[in-house]
Amino acid sequence: MSPPRVDLLGGASSGAGGDLAGALPVTAVVEGGRLRALGGLDVEELAERFATPLWVLDRATLVGRMRAYREAFADGEVVYASKALCLRGVLELAEAEGLLVDCATGGELTTAEAAGVAPARIVLHGNNKSAAELDAAVALGVGRIVVDSFSELRRLEAVAAAHGRTVDVHLRVTPGIDAHTHEFVATGQDDSKFGFTLSSGLAHEAAAVVIASEHLRLTGAHCHVGSQVFELEAFTTAARVMLGFLAELAEAHGVVLGELNLGGGLGVVEDPADDPPSLEGYAAAVGGALAAAAAGYGLPTPRLFVEPGRSVVGPAGVTLYRAGTIKPLDGLRTYVSVDGGMSDNPRYALYGAAHPFLPAGAPSREPAAGIPRVPAGTPVTIVGKHCESGDVLAEGATLAADLVEDELLAALGTGAYHHAMASNYNRLGRPAVVLVGDGEAVVLSRAETVADLLAREPSLRRH
Repeated sequence: MSPPRVDLLGGASSGAGGDLAGALPVTAVVEGGRLRALGGLDVEELAERFATPLWVLDRATLVGRMRAYREAFADGEVVYASKALCLRGVLELAEAEGLLVDCATGGELTTAEAAGVAPARIVLHGNNKSAAELDAAVALGVGRIVVDSFSELRRLEAVAAAHGRTVDVHLRVTPGIDAHTHEFVATGQDDSKFGFTLSSGLAHEAAAVVIASEHLRLTGAHCHVGSQVFELEAFTTAARVMLGFLAELAEAHGVVLGELNLGGGLGVVEDPADDPPSLEGYAAAVGGALAAAAAGYGLPTPRLFVEPGRSVVGPAGVTLYRAGTIKPLDGLRTYVSVDGGMSDNPRYALYGAAHPFLPAGAPSREPAAGIPRVPAGTPVTIVGKHCESGDVLAEGATLAADLVEDELLAALGTGAYHHAMASNYNRLGRPAVVLVGDGEAVVLSRAETVADLLAREPSLRRH
């Protein structure tokens, strides 16, 4: 395969300035500041075939990220956090590439089962697992259940007893670490809905409960400091803190835990200013901190688990929109409205997560008189079609090429938490998800129609 042609005309930006190459899938072809092809397919043809908005996943990028993680953490386990994008086909690829799969609900668990993931290679998460979800997990024989509360310990003990099984569990520990990310995606601080707080002694108390249990077996500990984290210090600090916890358990109970899951959260490029660590640097820093801490406590180094989601699937995704209304407001701003919005990407409205945008497809001929054109480099606010002032996808974005109404506009780095968090607001169906590679497109999830929505709604009229 020939290398992608990237010409960003001096760099395109979403407000911060800089080169977008780090946000592009590996097969992207960019010419004259416009995204022209993905996975060997012309983006205009993809848009015509599948309609817009359209989520496109580049197979080479996705599988490449999975393999890179496996190579970087060859001595440990890589667990794909399916919440980022839980589709049967994605989980099939994760299973084929040797990744374990993390599920947080019964729905994700059922999807993993349908994808053929071996139960022993499933990790079940969640801060409020129901008795039914725990029962399904135990009946299926999932490899590890990450316990999050004393209530769950009681539920799981009863479920395991009913099945006559001993269940392997990890304790989710809140390590009290500030990962310097947005408060909505920070999870390691003491004030969190997740896990047993270490500083208050709850983690030690929970460990004692599990160790004394007849039907639960404590095999490891788990922590997660947050998402979209760029500072390796947060991860290495977590490794040292958690080894201290394991050392205290060994001293108090004579139990040496063989597994330590440090979660995911490694940042990816979602803005040209983003500069995430390499996977190799991440693995070396965390592995080194873990080994040094274990040696310092006189413990064997536990098997390291990591749980990437966004940093596996995020860079593989591109969303194709069709630009509709372009509205210049003199002295204020220029609005560019697309045919999707907060229903397919609520992340900017939720916590200001911006994505780079590129004009896509072939440039239009000279537009007819009165049809607005946005010149390259003009700051624009990209908005959706929903009846909400907060339906914003980007503010102050500057595009690398001119944009005319009815042309395509591509949002980069949208593989994670877009389909997963999408809604049907204003009765829009969720777009299709297609996997592209080597000139072929495979539907991972078909587009929803209004008929699909109405099929769930019985009429109140009597016939």
